Amino acid sequence: MSMKRSKEVRRRGRDGDENDFFSNKPAAKQWEWEKDVSTQPDDAFTKYSPQARFAKDAFVMHPKFGKGVVLDVDASRVEVLFQEGPKKLAHGLS
Repeated sequence: MSMKRSKEVRRRGRDGDENDFFSNKPAAKQWEWEKDVSTQPDDAFTKYSPQARFAKDAFVMHPKFGKGVVLDVDASRVEVLFQEGPKKLAHGLS
């Protein structure tokens, strides 16, 4: 007589790591423009240029959109939170 065995079910994270659900990674910072960005001194901001490269959480001064903070970085784009909302901008162009 054979026994039917149930398959083990594992909860996997987005990256396929089965321990991702229980990891101790800190949550990404949730930026609020009025509280976190507008209160920063002007010298904390770097002038935006499509040729410059930016890191996540860097403060940026754009000639049209004003003060912003980098939310996400891709190979050739950054997502920046400005007062009027997030915008995707080019970065690292040669």
